[in-house]
Amino acid sequence: MDKSRKIDPPTLGEASYLWWKIGILSFGGPAAQIALLHREVVELRNWLSESQFLNALSFCMLLPGPEAMQLATYAGWRLHGTLGGLIAGLLFVLPGAVIIMALAAAYAVYGDVPLFALLFYGVKAAVLVIVMQALLRIAQKALSRPIHWLIAGSAFVCIFFLSIPFPIIVLASAIFGWLMLGKSKTQQPTDLAHLSAKKTGQTIFIWMIIWLAPLAGLALFGAPILLIEIGQFFSMLAIVTFGGAYAVLAYLAQDAVGAFGWLSAPEMVDALGLAETTPGPLILVTQFVGFLAGFKEGGLWLGLSAAIIVLWVTFVPCFLWIFTGAPYIEWISNQPRIAGALEAITAAIVGVILNLSLWFALHVFFAEIEVRLLGPLTLWQPELSSLEGVALGLFALSAGLAFYLKWGIIRILLSSAIIGAGLQLFLGN
Repeated sequence: MDKSRKIDPPTLGEASYLWWKIGILSFGGPAAQIALLHREVVELRNWLSESQFLNALSFCMLLPGPEAMQLATYAGWRLHGTLGGLIAGLLFVLPGAVIIMALAAAYAVYGDVPLFALLFYGVKAAVLVIVMQALLRIAQKALSRPIHWLIAGSAFVCIFFLSIPFPIIVLASAIFGWLMLGKSKTQQPTDLAHLSAKKTGQTIFIWMIIWLAPLAGLALFGAPILLIEIGQFFSMLAIVTFGGAYAVLAYLAQDAVGAFGWLSAPEMVDALGLAETTPGPLILVTQFVGFLAGFKEGGLWLGLSAAIIVLWVTFVPCFLWIFTGAPYIEWISNQPRIAGALEAITAAIVGVILNLSLWFALHVFFAEIEVRLLGPLTLWQPELSSLEGVALGLFALSAGLAFYLKWGIIRILLSSAIIGAGLQLFLGN
């Protein structure tokens, strides 16, 4: 396509159809979703220029939450304002959300059926490989200087051995980066004539009300305590989860599994396996967690209510970030202190995902794990006799498919699930 030829802007209907198409086809995690957006919006239709797309992508990478969904929201906003952004963001999320809701209900009701257990045995081993892939991919981009390795190592020690909450790690990393990394960067001049503080304030106020008013309503009308706790927890999650879905999982593993007891470690691994094989952002794994927590507490209707609350408090903030920050993209990208803070957060995320990888590995490879407290230290001691040899073999197979044969995520998950089920049946487990 000749990029110099002027392209007529799409109608709202034409754009909405594309957002729906992308929402249906958005498998494979954020990298694949961003590539799909680039192909459809920039390469094939020229609705955004290359520079507009890349600037928006850089901005979305700085935000908490799912960057691919936020990038789609920005594209819709750029073409058709707030309504266009709402449609783009919602259509990116809703197909996957509907599928996850159905799968979560089936898992909650039929999760003890032998077929489910057999299939998910192999999925767990493959999920560990996928998390490791994400760790390596992010580390290659984030750890370019010795100070980045120090930040990542410190974050790992804090979360894995000291059980320091994820939000505190993010805040400490941001402060360190603001003070130490930002001062070495150069600020570029930015045109501020098009910015309006009044409009920005109005946008923040409106979307804060949209986000938080339902939570206030839950407390006001005496909703079950679980729904209030879920609303509060996942609202905090929406603020601090820089680094994408794998950073979210690290936080969930620490609090939703350990502190709240909403689900078990194997169920958490199953949740990621389901999210990996469905369209939409991987952060939809939180919807599964919310549904399972509600189902265990009060059955199907409480599970549905909890899942809807999780969806609301997870994705409404994304619209707040985009509609507030989109006019400031150029200015934000030129602020040295902000860039330094976000650089440090990105490095810390590597340590957090390493924690997640080890946490998953322990629960996939060993049936029995003892958690010992030694002063401020938390020590994980697996029972060596409980080693799952089949799981270890499936992990090795999945690693070979991923790193040597370069198979995609869905093929790896399906292959590991089928082979794992076959081995379990053959061995009589």
